[in-house]
Amino acid sequence: MDRRQFLISTGAVSLAGAATEFAAAAPTLAADVDYDPTERSFAELAAAMRSGRTTSAGLTAAYLARIALFDANGPRHRAVLSLDPGALAAARRLDAERAAGHVRGPLHGLPILIKDNVETRGPLPTTAGSLALAHSRRPADAPLVARLRAAGAVVLGKTNLSEWANFRSTHSSSGWSGLGGQTGNAYDPSRNPSGSSAGSAVAAAASFCAGAIGTETNGSILSPSSLNGLVGLKPTVGLVSGRGIVPISHRQDTAGPMCRTVADAAALAAAMAGRPLGYGAYGTDLEGFRLRGVHLGAMPVPKSAHPKTADLYRTARAALRGEGAVIADLTPPKALEETDEAEFEALLYEFKEAIAAYLATLDPHQVPSRNLADLIAFNRAHANEELVVFDQDIFEMAEERGPLSDPKYRNALATLERGADREGLAALFATGRADVLIAPSNGPADRIDEVWGDREGGGWPSIASAAAIAGYPSLTVPAGRVCGLPVGLTLVGRRNQDGLLLQVAHAFERATRARVAPQLVG
Repeated sequence: MDRRQFLISTGAVSLAGAATEFAAAAPTLAADVDYDPTERSFAELAAAMRSGRTTSAGLTAAYLARIALFDANGPRHRAVLSLDPGALAAARRLDAERAAGHVRGPLHGLPILIKDNVETRGPLPTTAGSLALAHSRRPADAPLVARLRAAGAVVLGKTNLSEWANFRSTHSSSGWSGLGGQTGNAYDPSRNPSGSSAGSAVAAAASFCAGAIGTETNGSILSPSSLNGLVGLKPTVGLVSGRGIVPISHRQDTAGPMCRTVADAAALAAAMAGRPLGYGAYGTDLEGFRLRGVHLGAMPVPKSAHPKTADLYRTARAALRGEGAVIADLTPPKALEETDEAEFEALLYEFKEAIAAYLATLDPHQVPSRNLADLIAFNRAHANEELVVFDQDIFEMAEERGPLSDPKYRNALATLERGADREGLAALFATGRADVLIAPSNGPADRIDEVWGDREGGGWPSIASAAAIAGYPSLTVPAGRVCGLPVGLTLVGRRNQDGLLLQVAHAFERATRARVAPQLVG
C-alpha cells in the first residue's frame, strides 16, 4: 500500500486532495482567502481574526493551500502525513464562538499540526510512521491534544516523523518513515530535517500551520527545531502528560511545542501542560523580563561542531552579555561522557516493555501486532516497504533484552542518575554560577543520506542529552545561519523552571532577531 492509498483508505485527506478540499471551501471563504498567514505569530493571527481581517476557517483554508502547494507538490517536503477532513468544520465552530463573544484564549482558532505518534481521536490514525499501525484509530485524544482543543486550537492534521521516533535502526535517515517517505529540510529539501519530529519542524518552519507539536526522548524536539530555524521546547518530564504518546521510554518521553517565536512556544506549552509553567527567581512575565543579572553557564563548542558555529556562538554570547547577562565559562563534568552507552541500554529494555503495553491497548482488528516480536515479523513480511531504506537492528536488540528487573537494566539506570543528573547537570548548577546553561545547538543540516544514515556528532551539546536523560527542561532558539542553514542556541534549566528558559530565550530573540524564514518555491 503506498502513501496516498493509505491516507485515502483511512479516511484522512490525502495531500493530493488538499487542493480539492481548499477549492471546495473557497466559495464560502471568499473574504478570507487573500490573507497570507506566512510567518505570522500567534498574536498577529489572533489580531487578524479579532479585526475581521480573517477567520479561523480562513486560516485553515490558507494553510491547506500552502500544504497543497509546497508539501504535496512543488518541493515536496513530505512534512504532513495526513489532514483531518473535519478541520474546516471545527474552525467554523470556533468562528461562531468568537462571533458570539466567547474567545477561549490565545490559541482560539489557530490551526496546528500534531506529530503522528501522538494519539488523536478519529478519523486520523496514529501510526508512528509505520505500516504496522496504519489503521490504528483511537477513540479519544491524548490528554495534551484534548487540552489544545479545549484551548481553541484546530487540529489540522498529523506530521511525518522518523519511523518509531528514530528507535528502529542505528543507520536511520532522520525524517524517513514507511508511510510518509523522506521529509526534506524546510530550507533545502535535499538536506536532513533531523528527527524524530522532522515533519513538525518542517511544517512549522514553512508556515504550514500556526505551530506544531513534537515529541522527544533525546533530541527529537531540539535537534529538528535547530536545523529548521525554530524555537523548540522540551519540557520538564512530567509537565505535559505522556499518556497517548506511542512510547519509547516513559522515563524520558515528553511532548513539546515547535514554533517560529518564543511567545508562541510559551502559549502552546502552557495549554499542553494545563497548569502554570515553573519559573525561577525573576518573576513570571515574558515580555517584561530582562537579562540583567541573570547568570548563564556557558559550555564550550563541541569538537564535532561546524567551524562557523563557533563564530555564531561568540556572537550569541556577546548579545546575551549586551542584554546584561553574567556569563561564566563552565567545564562539562566528565560524568556526562559516561551516559551514552547506559542510556541506549536502558532504552532498549524500556522500549520492549512499553511498546508491548501500548500495543495491548489497540484494537487487534486494526493492529494485529501484540508485542515487539510481532512488529519485527511484520517488517520482515513487508520488507519492500519497511526495510527498503534501513534495517531494524534496534528492534532486534531490544527484543533480546529481559524484564526491567534485570540487573543490567538497574545498573544502567544508576549510571544515568549519577552521570546525567547528580554528577552532571546538578553539579553544574551547584556551582552557583548558572541559573541557565547555554551551548551551541547542532547544525547546520547535512545532506540526506539514505545509505549511511545520519552523520554522527554534528555538534550535539552534551547538556541537551543530559537534560533528556535526567528530565530537565531544555530549549533551542534560532541563533543565525551557517552557509544559509539555521543553527540554534541551546538552553538548559533546572527541573520545573521551563518558564525561565522561555524568558531567557525571548530576551535573546528580541535582541538578535536571528530567525530568517525559508524561501519556498512552488
